[in-house]
Amino acid sequence: MTLAPLPKLALNAEQLNRSCRCASLSRELLRRELADWDAAHDIYRMIGEERPHLFAEAPVFLDRAGLQAQLAVIAAAETVIALPAYQKRVLGYAPESAHFPAKAHGVFVGYDFHLSPDGPKLIEINSNAGGGLLNALAIRAQMRCCEEAGSQRPGDGPALAATGSAPEAQFMQMFADEWRCERGGQALQTVAIVDEDPQNQYLWPEFLLFQALFERHGIRTVIFDPAELSHRNAALWHGDIKIDLVYNRLTDFGLEHAKHQPLLQAYLTGDVVLTPHPRNHALYADKRNLALLGDAEFLAEIGIDAASRDILRRGIAETRIVEAQHAEWFWQQRKQLFFKPAKGYGSKAAYRGDKLTLRVFDEILRHDYVAQTLVKPSERQLDVGDLKLDLRHFVYRGQTQLVCARLYQGQTTNFRTPGGGFAQVVVTP
Repeated sequence: MTLAPLPKLALNAEQLNRSCRCASLSRELLRRELADWDAAHDIYRMIGEERPHLFAEAPVFLDRAGLQAQLAVIAAAETVIALPAYQKRVLGYAPESAHFPAKAHGVFVGYDFHLSPDGPKLIEINSNAGGGLLNALAIRAQMRCCEEAGSQRPGDGPALAATGSAPEAQFMQMFADEWRCERGGQALQTVAIVDEDPQNQYLWPEFLLFQALFERHGIRTVIFDPAELSHRNAALWHGDIKIDLVYNRLTDFGLEHAKHQPLLQAYLTGDVVLTPHPRNHALYADKRNLALLGDAEFLAEIGIDAASRDILRRGIAETRIVEAQHAEWFWQQRKQLFFKPAKGYGSKAAYRGDKLTLRVFDEILRHDYVAQTLVKPSERQLDVGDLKLDLRHFVYRGQTQLVCARLYQGQTTNFRTPGGGFAQVVVTP
């Protein structure tokens, strides 16, 4: 009598991140997908030749319990952020432009997590997270992973968990919702994608993809530097094109620079729909907000239930606002801390405490900074070496639309690491 072989047991996510060597990204499928979207600009060449480490070829593994823990942190944080008492507190240190009561919710909020031995830790929230559409298309270029990983196709589960629809369809609906919040049933005719010197931005290919997405839906779309805008006749203009909605990729989150004043004035007078907008950044992405979101005493004062307080306490990397009167404590504890500017982005002017000099520490004390307990990222072990990883949720109105990972070496995500870049996620049981 011959016994049937026992089914092979799937490894857990941590084991797979150490052992799996699958290259799930098909460059040929990616080339075809990008050509279908915008053949005229040869986006695949832009990525392959000029941004060769934008996409990782290997997937990242995440256990279902870890994913659920991240979703719980996001849900609890969104509950707090919606409260008037929280908003009043954070708007107290926000620029004046953030006080304008925009109805639009703000597209592409990014929740970034590190995986620690005692569970995922939220390390920051971003208000104009990049890479959503790039990852949506990269999912379509994935091949199935190995039997040990359940032969899953990376990206499928986390991308479709919320609504069951493709991410790019969700994104298009999101922009339609933003427009409807401000303009009701009026027709959206023109969209401007705005950033400084956009053609020289690292994510310029994504701007072109968004242009193609909007134009597929019959919306005229232009991409330009905000210095080219003018505000006149109760409208925002690019030359003789009247702009209905601005997809804002600027990192001047409060629109405080002089050349952004036409955009700011059009926004404050309701002459254009702007998303994301200054209020969106103030409520979500100022790094000082994480100190409040993890402050159990403050959360209790504003009426947050004990279960949500515990989720946030355990799920947010402990964050403190740097104050000069406590300089000695911060200096003594610096080796366990990571210092970030309150309005920072892309890890600019951020410092690991163990590498801090007295000169830089003195500069930190002179500016608005937070100090976050150092949560070392977990690793994805590949033939090219051991790469650090973090996870990003693209969120709209509290719902995750897509989850991706980023692989890198060095202090922070840099898209310069061979074998690194945006990676798709496989969720294991």
